[in-house]
Amino acid sequence: MMNYKRYKLREEIMIRSLVTCYYYELSKTFKYSGEKHNFWELLYVDKGEIEVETDSGYYAIKQGDLLFHEPNEFHRLKSNGKIAPNIFVVSFVCNSNPMAYFANNKLFHLGDYERSILAQLMKEGLDAFGPNPTDSSPKVLSFKKEASFASEQLFKISLEAILIQLIRKEQKTKHEKALSTSTRENQAIHFSEKIIKYLEENLHKKITLDHLCAEFGIGRTQINIIFKKTTGIGLIEYVNQLKIDHAKIYIREEAYNITEIAELLGYSSVHYFSRHFKKATDMTPSEYSKTLKAHTFV
Repeated sequence: MMNYKRYKLREEIMIRSLVTCYYYELSKTFKYSGEKHNFWELLYVDKGEIEVETDSGYYAIKQGDLLFHEPNEFHRLKSNGKIAPNIFVVSFVCNSNPMAYFANNKLFHLGDYERSILAQLMKEGLDAFGPNPTDSSPKVLSFKKEASFASEQLFKISLEAILIQLIRKEQKTKHEKALSTSTRENQAIHFSEKIIKYLEENLHKKITLDHLCAEFGIGRTQINIIFKKTTGIGLIEYVNQLKIDHAKIYIREEAYNITEIAELLGYSSVHYFSRHFKKATDMTPSEYSKTLKAHTFV
């Protein structure tokens, strides 16, 4: 007989025990003085609205919202005097480390998938633990003898499932934001590379910011922000530096005179080119050429 190795399943969140599970239909004038206890509690608003005050703040919770109270946190609630709310309250013991995610009054507005899990949780709770109370006073939880097969276990699984799903949803959101940021950064880099290639191929022209905006179909502010973020330098500053770098190459190669270089780089006059070159290098083009010759070894 082949000896198969058993794989032990990991459980990230384990509900140890249940304290309460109630569905309340409250009046629009309902008030509860409050409590604190050493176990977790979730409050789901199935219909209407309810106001909750805690150690850390005040919450106006609407239909579809789910609020968590961590152990030993004081909380009290009341109706808003306008709408009679229906709320689903579950308190439970769970010492799993990921539960730290729900600390500090984590409030969620549930999507369709999360609401479907909550609906299963409420269904199994009603089936497993008896009739709903007619008031808000605490009652000892007991299991119904006539409950459907494994309803208590399905309740536990559904409760763990909603906790897991909420953590997963947060992680997915963070991952999508990171991917979105990475995609935007890659797009910005690609866009800047296209601009640089265009500049390299059109240095003989007089390049202005308006001309580049028209060429790439983008606004002045946006093109500057994108280009500076990816290159560390402003767009016009980059154009000017690029012209100077090419001017130095032309001078070193001695293929053109100063007038021809000015024309090749799109300057309106030799005078303007020389003034620009000196501002960038502290030397005129002629002075730069002389320094090159002085460094020639024979």
